[in-house]
Amino acid sequence: MKTLEQLSEAMRKIDFTMLTTVASDGGLAARPMSNNQDVEYDGDSYFFALEDADTVREIEANPRVGLTLHGNSGLLGKPPLFIAAAGTAQIIRDKAAFEQHWVKDLERWFEQGVDTPGLVLIKAHADHLHYWDGEDQGEVTT
Repeated sequence: MKTLEQLSEAMRKIDFTMLTTVASDGGLAARPMSNNQDVEYDGDSYFFALEDADTVREIEANPRVGLTLHGNSGLLGKPPLFIAAAGTAQIIRDKAAFEQHWVKDLERWFEQGVDTPGLVLIKAHADHLHYWDGEDQGEVTT
């Protein structure tokens, strides 16, 4: 059975996450987001976005989110690591928080760095994580 610390470490090594939100029509909307290797041991993941994105509006209307991650291929033909997390998200508009979570590679999408107009930080906290790692699987709650 994996611990939250082990899952957080594995999540940090998987750059792209599918972030799922509840859309305005009640359906689910998913999109790839880079976690920038910014995953904390308490189940928090951080993503940057622009204020006018559907993602931001959807989180503000309903903070329930899902995260799905897919690791590299497993050894010796074993299936890779899969993680599905459910929790809540919040929108952060504090430039000091931006600086704390910023990595230079983000300038590919946000050319003005933490000074990019309309920049926000999404903090997603996983309450429940389910993982499949080859033949091993389990659940962790935070």
